[in-house]
Amino acid sequence: MAIFQNQLWGFELTYPDDWTQKSNLGADGFAQKAEVFDQVGAANEQAAHMLVRGEFNGYRKPIPPLWNQYITKLSIMLGAKKLGASPFSMGGANGFEAEIQLPKKQNRRLWAGILARETTILHFMVSHPKEERAAFEPQASQIISSLRFLERVEGLATNANNLPLPPSYTSVLPSTLLPDVTEDGSWETYDGKSDLGALQAFYFRELPQHGWEIEEFIPFPNQVEINFARLRIRKNDILATLGILPSAEKKPLGKIVVKYE
Repeated sequence: MAIFQNQLWGFELTYPDDWTQKSNLGADGFAQKAEVFDQVGAANEQAAHMLVRGEFNGYRKPIPPLWNQYITKLSIMLGAKKLGASPFSMGGANGFEAEIQLPKKQNRRLWAGILARETTILHFMVSHPKEERAAFEPQASQIISSLRFLERVEGLATNANNLPLPPSYTSVLPSTLLPDVTEDGSWETYDGKSDLGALQAFYFRELPQHGWEIEEFIPFPNQVEINFARLRIRKNDILATLGILPSAEKKPLGKIVVKYE
C-alpha cells in the first residue's frame, strides 16, 4: 500500500500500490487507471475516480448548513436529485454523506461526503460507471476508511526562529511582495503556490507544535478591515505578526509575510 500525505491540510490516506494519485486545482485525486487524469491532473468525470478537497473553516461554522450548501450546489451542477444525508464519521472527524441520484442517462454512481475536524473540512467525492461498482467501490471505501489526521508534519523546513515553512515556499525579498516596505531587517517574506485556506490550516496546526503561541488569529476572508489572514504569535521573548496575503488569482494563492517586533 502507498501513503499519500497532504502536508498543508494535515491528513493522510493509504491507497493501493497499483492506483494512481494526482493533485491539482486544490483537489487530491485517486484512480485505478492512470489515464483517468489528463496532463494537468484533472479527473475525467466519466471515469472511476475519487477526489478529496480541503476547506478552511476558521470561524468553526456549524457543519449542517455547509453540507446543505455543498450538496445543493453539486446537485444543481449535475442536474441530479439529492437524497437524504446520513451522519458520517471517520478519523476523528464528523460530518455527512449521501449518494447522489444522477439522471439515468449518465449511467454512473456518485457519492459525496464532508468531514469536519477543528478548522479543517474535507470534501469527498466518489464517481464511477455503474458497471465498475464491484471493482472500484470497495477499494475507494478502503481509502476513505484509512483517513488519519496529522498532529504535526515531520521534517518541515523552518527559519532561524523555528517558524515552520510550508512545502515549496522559498524566501524572497520583502519588496517583492510589499513594494512600500522598509528594508530594516524586521521583515521576512516567502512565496509559493498553495491555496490560501490550506496555508491557514497549516499554520493553525503547526505553529503550536513548533513552540509558538497564537495570541490572535483573524482568518481570511474576515469581517474586519484587513484583506489578509493575520496571526499574532509569540515564542519566549519573540513577538511577531504573520500575514497570509491573497494573490490576484481567481482562486487566491497565499503569500507569507512575517514582521518581527
